[in-house]
Amino acid sequence: MSERDTQKRTGSTHAKSQGIVSWPKAERPRERLLAEGVEKLSEAELLAIILRVGQGTFKAGVRGQNATDFARLLLAEFHGLRGLDRAHVQDLLKVPGLGPAKVAQIKAAFELGRKVCKKKLIAPSFESSRAIAKHFRPRFTGKRHEIVVAVFLNGQNQFLDEKDITEGTPTQVTVYVRRVIEEAMHLSAAAVVLVHNHPSGNPEPSVGDDATTHDLLKACRLVQLVLLDHVIVGESEHYSYSDAGRLDELAKE
Repeated sequence: MSERDTQKRTGSTHAKSQGIVSWPKAERPRERLLAEGVEKLSEAELLAIILRVGQGTFKAGVRGQNATDFARLLLAEFHGLRGLDRAHVQDLLKVPGLGPAKVAQIKAAFELGRKVCKKKLIAPSFESSRAIAKHFRPRFTGKRHEIVVAVFLNGQNQFLDEKDITEGTPTQVTVYVRRVIEEAMHLSAAAVVLVHNHPSGNPEPSVGDDATTHDLLKACRLVQLVLLDHVIVGESEHYSYSDAGRLDELAKE
């Protein structure tokens, strides 16, 4: 969104003369971010959220600048975000209204963004049931109860996220199929792999495991979600419903 669009939205009459707290809630940057999404905000609005407060005061008729106007001023003075990022701390502290706390917040925000860009986000590779079991076995080791995890993938079977679904007793666990589906919809996932442990160390599926897999298969079909596998992780071995052909069998029941 351009600054011109933002000014039209917030209205030039109150944007320059009133604190953000006096704006309609639907126009405040923080409330807009939560309601519409971070991508809808301009650079000045995002910076305003970091600044939290503006410059000067609106009390007793003394003119001040709200956080959004103050953010625009900073972006103009330092020639955009890149200039603001490169600015020395001492230069920022010379700006009226920028104290140590605000300068630290600005610098911290830029550094967080830099760390995200520099860090290699290597998603786990789940090309086989063996890879899945290897990934989760350390997490399950020593657990005295069953833990169920759903792994969500996109249309190219690339990792999106993993969510703990539920935990149960040493002998059984109730898998909330509805929660698996809700999490998948939230992530816009195309496929899911269900993973859980058997504290006994024996990965052979139980009647309850079959029932859970069958129910999840049916639920996935209703929302066009693919259940790629259900992997049970034992002490040293694992069981894969896909490798064993049980997914196809259960799908026919």
